[in-house]
Amino acid sequence: MAVRESRFLAACRSQPVHPPPVWVMRQAGRYLPEYLRVREQAGSFLALCRNPELAAEVTLQPVRRFGFDAAIVFSDILQPLTCLGVQFEFSEEGGPRLADPLTTPRQWARLRASSESPDVQLVAETVARVRAALPADVALIAFCGAPWTLASYLIEGATSREHARARAALWEHAGELAALLELLAEAMASYLETLVRAGADAVQVFDSWAGSLAASPYRDHAAPAVARLMHRLAGTGVPRILYAGGASHLLPILADIPCEVVGVDWRVPLSAAARALPGRALQGNLDPAALLASPPAVRGATRAMMADAPSVGWIANLGHGILPDTPVDSVHAFLGTIRGSA
Repeated sequence: MAVRESRFLAACRSQPVHPPPVWVMRQAGRYLPEYLRVREQAGSFLALCRNPELAAEVTLQPVRRFGFDAAIVFSDILQPLTCLGVQFEFSEEGGPRLADPLTTPRQWARLRASSESPDVQLVAETVARVRAALPADVALIAFCGAPWTLASYLIEGATSREHARARAALWEHAGELAALLELLAEAMASYLETLVRAGADAVQVFDSWAGSLAASPYRDHAAPAVARLMHRLAGTGVPRILYAGGASHLLPILADIPCEVVGVDWRVPLSAAARALPGRALQGNLDPAALLASPPAVRGATRAMMADAPSVGWIANLGHGILPDTPVDSVHAFLGTIRGSA
C-alpha cells in the first residue's frame, strides 16, 4: 500500500521534525466527555470494541479535539486472541478476565490459530473506517500485545500485579512456554498484517508486563518471541514501535529487537534511552500522573521532558496510558508546550 507521509511517520524514521509529533497512549478514553457518551450508547466496553462504527468514532474524537499527529485504533489487546479460541469478558471495575485461564502446557498445546475470527475482521473494519475519515497527514496506528504480555494474561486469567504464575511457568515449563510465545507471535503478526492491509500506517507492540521479568529470563524467553513478531512485520513496510513497561533494566536487550521506534516509560530518562538504543527513534515519556497537576505544573514537567529528549527521532507522548481522571485542560497545556504555544 502507498505510504502516507506525515510528521509522525517522518519522526518514526528518525527524520528531522519540528516541533515533534505528539499523541498520547489511550488517548481515546474516559477522560473525554464525548467518549463517555458513546460508551454509554454502546452499553459495555467490549460492545464498543466490537462495533466498528462506534469504535471508529471514539478513535477520531481525540484527533478532532486536540489535533494529534496520530490516531490509535480503539480496541483491546485481548481482542485478537479470539482467533485462538480464547474467550474473555470485561467487568466494569476489574478489567479483562478470561472465562478459563490457561494454566497448563496441555491447555497451551490445544491452542490453534484460525484466520476466521470475527473480532479480527471487526477491528479491520474499524481501521478502514478511521483511515477513510482521517486527514492524510495524520497517521493511524494499529497495535497488539507482545507475546509475553499476552501469555501472562492467558496464564493468570486477568490483570496481575506479580505475574507469579506466568513467571513460574518460565522455570517449570520453559519449552512449552516457548512454543506458546511463538504461537502468539505468529498470531499477532497475522493480525497486524491484516490491519495494515486495512489502512494502518504504523504498528505498535505493547509489552506492558516486560518489567515483570529480570533481564536474563526476558532475554532468553520473551525477547525471541518479540523479535519473531517484529521480523514478520518488517514485510508490511510500516514503522514498528515497541513499548516496554518498567524496562529500564532491559534496554540493552531491546536494542537487539528489530523495530524503528522504542517507546519508554517515565522511569527511563530519554537521554539514557537514546544512549542505549542508538539508531532508534524514541517515543515518550511524560509521567501520566503529571497531567493530574495544574496547567503550570504540566508545562514545567513537559519542558523538562523536552530538554532531555533527542533533537531528531522523537515522538512526544506519555510514559504510559493517560489516566481516566485527567483534566482536558492539562492535555491542552501538554500539547501547547510541545508545540510552542504555551
